[in-house]
Amino acid sequence: MKVAVTYEDGQVFQHFGHTRQFKVYEITDGAILGEQVVDTMGSGHGALAGFLLDLGVDTLICGGIGGGAQAALGEAGIRLFGGVSGEADAAVKALLAGNLSYDPGVHCDHHDHEGEEHSCGSHGCGSHSCGH
Repeated sequence: MKVAVTYEDGQVFQHFGHTRQFKVYEITDGAILGEQVVDTMGSGHGALAGFLLDLGVDTLICGGIGGGAQAALGEAGIRLFGGVSGEADAAVKALLAGNLSYDPGVHCDHHDHEGEEHSCGSHGCGSHSCGH
């Protein structure tokens, strides 16, 4: 199993589409055999699913994530554990122990468009939904 965590300063980074790094864990028989921090090299949103797939990742732990990115991960066959916060290493250990606290209904919540038409401005969200 290969688990990736959106990563910044040891913590689970809270916006999947803007993560600059993933911490990737190699796991066999419930034990972490190796880990490395990987730079996304400017990839964002839906492109990150392909980036993770190329790394051989089958599971993602992250904070907030939009619907388009969720769909791309689903199409790539990558399991998603979203709505996670705290230390990245602790989140992976909790996943392995079967007690990771996550939100199966997580959605992109970085926008505040109450009463506005949905537009993601310059960061190019594309077709994701932010619950609007």
